[in-house]
Amino acid sequence: MTVMILGLLLFLGAHSVRIFADDWRQEQIQRLGEMPWKAVYSAISILGLALAIWGYGQMRLDPIWVWSPPAGLRHAVALLMIPAFVLLVATYVPGNHLKAKLAHPMILAVKVWALSHLLVNGRLGDMIFFGAFLLWAVLDFRAARRRPRPAMAVPRLINTVATVVIGLVAYYVFAFHLHVWVTGVPVM
Repeated sequence: MTVMILGLLLFLGAHSVRIFADDWRQEQIQRLGEMPWKAVYSAISILGLALAIWGYGQMRLDPIWVWSPPAGLRHAVALLMIPAFVLLVATYVPGNHLKAKLAHPMILAVKVWALSHLLVNGRLGDMIFFGAFLLWAVLDFRAARRRPRPAMAVPRLINTVATVVIGLVAYYVFAFHLHVWVTGVPVM
């Protein structure tokens, strides 16, 4: 579990600089330049995510059970992940109503993903892994709401429809084809 926690600290720590030290971040971008900053940020993030995922897999080999979630909650998670995928896609499709209204759909997608996975995973490592992402998302959303909203494209219905359709297709592909391959756990 130590490797997973180290990975989470690196990944979420890198993603928390803007939350807790935005002035320092801006100074570093000015000092290093935007591309070198992004390179260092990306390298730390990739290393942290790789360690967190590998450590999570290792934790599952020798789990510490805290509680046994009811099997019926798996259905709730399957349903909650539908809006999570749509919100994730809304982050990248320009000019959709979801992004215009919510401003930070990816952070909301992480919140839904983390909270829903906390519902169905009763191991200590799961609680640390998904709980860390949920805590980060709550803090990041709060910080992001305080910053000025960037200019966004005017939302169009076709872009919103495309967002929902792509999100549903991505959900279907991941839930019914990739989830078991990536995680070793079937959705249902």
